[in-house]
Amino acid sequence: MARYTGGMPTPSRTNRRVAIVIEASNAYARGLLTGILRHVREHEPWTVFLPEHGRGTPPLEALATWVGDGVIARIETASTAKAIEKLRRKLRIPVIDVSAARLVADLPYVETDDAAIAQAAADHFFERDFRHFAFLGDNRFQWSDNRCRAFVEAVAAKGNDVAVFSSRRTTATADDDEAVEAWLTGLPKPVALLACYDIRGRQAIDACRRAGIAVPDEVAVLGVDDDDVLCGLASPPLSSVMPDAIGAGRLAAELLEQVMRGEHLEESEWLLPPLGIATRQSTDVLAIDDPLVVAAVRQIRDHACDGIKVADVARSLATTRRALENRFTKRVGHTPHEEIARVQFRRVEQLLRETQLSLAAIATRTGFKHTEYMTVAFTKRHGMPPSRWRKQRR
Repeated sequence: MARYTGGMPTPSRTNRRVAIVIEASNAYARGLLTGILRHVREHEPWTVFLPEHGRGTPPLEALATWVGDGVIARIETASTAKAIEKLRRKLRIPVIDVSAARLVADLPYVETDDAAIAQAAADHFFERDFRHFAFLGDNRFQWSDNRCRAFVEAVAAKGNDVAVFSSRRTTATADDDEAVEAWLTGLPKPVALLACYDIRGRQAIDACRRAGIAVPDEVAVLGVDDDDVLCGLASPPLSSVMPDAIGAGRLAAELLEQVMRGEHLEESEWLLPPLGIATRQSTDVLAIDDPLVVAAVRQIRDHACDGIKVADVARSLATTRRALENRFTKRVGHTPHEEIARVQFRRVEQLLRETQLSLAAIATRTGFKHTEYMTVAFTKRHGMPPSRWRKQRR
């Protein structure tokens, strides 16, 4: 592969001027900026020019008059590509792209590994025994098409098909919301749906609510980006694949620094795999074909932290405890009592990680009558007391 030289390097400069053309309107973009910031803090300082612009709009006209030594840009629109190309020709400086759109083909670029993201999503659903799959994309972005193609291939490898939403939207509209709702209504259930990013995942959850479709029991929804705010405000909270945005930003900064020092890049493509999946309620389910067990799982999920007991679940479903336990264990792999504890401790973990609540307050909110019992049970389950677990996770 041809080496990238990027123009005229400035190896003697110790405080280089760098333009960062990345919008900050979403979690992935902010992760990129965080990664760049960490590089700058740990190495030679840069004088950073950060032109304000939105995701679908070009950078400010101020970029046309800027003079500097290098650029990191997320080039996702033709207008942004034109502005970057004009600047590169004018100043003969290196540019690192952090977009999968590849609108300037000869630039080195750092991006998420969309195939790895799709495979992680497929594995997440395979573990939950789904047989029906769907993908909700956004045709405006190349990375969405990449994830769709890879998800279809990953599911096909297991002998299954994927229903793909094929709307050719150019902007978010009410008509698009209605089309998504109609599409979801017609899918076979239960179905595992991968949304190309969290915004689409929230749209799917909202459409399901309007259509009276239960999430995750009928449609399990998984997004990408792990935007805490978007995922946490969804109802139910949205599970999401965690891309390594910070790592991508840091790597882009390191590569730009190398080229500005006069070094050559032997590669032109760097793809970073995801960090994992943040599992929240929108996929916290198994694809179960027993209506009684489905109803029991739903009861437990909704009321485990209210102090519900197995006998309460059986009574609400007009069945015996023995019958419920037999059918539940056969299809889920553990007892209803263990499922209640699993939901309780998942909530304990969330409150430890995301709040400053005392252990007594957490015990009260998660259905434990005594803080001491919660602490002992948590320590047995995790190999450490809640206070130490909280410190490590935070």
